[in-house]
Amino acid sequence: MKKGILDILKGKFLVSGDAPKNWLFIIFASFLATVMIASSHSADRKVHQVAALNEEVKELRSEFVDIRSDVQRLKLESTVMQTVAEDGLYPSETPPKKIKVKSED
Repeated sequence: MKKGILDILKGKFLVSGDAPKNWLFIIFASFLATVMIASSHSADRKVHQVAALNEEVKELRSEFVDIRSDVQRLKLESTVMQTVAEDGLYPSETPPKKIKVKSED
């Protein structure tokens, strides 16, 4: 047991007779570790992107609500009357009359 641990610490398994098999396993394990690390970084990057997009959606929704309330306020009859009064237009004193046209069919 002691000799096996000592051989591993000295690295004899890398230069012994069956070393190519050990090297292939080390290369394979290194490749898998690299793929795992890259996958983890990719997942973290996507999580940060999702969080940023959610924050942007909240900001845009808030801006939409503000603009919609401004538009509703501007569509009120009193606001329209004040705006056109500045241009010299006032509401009519007499109500409009309905004109009926008879067709000659």
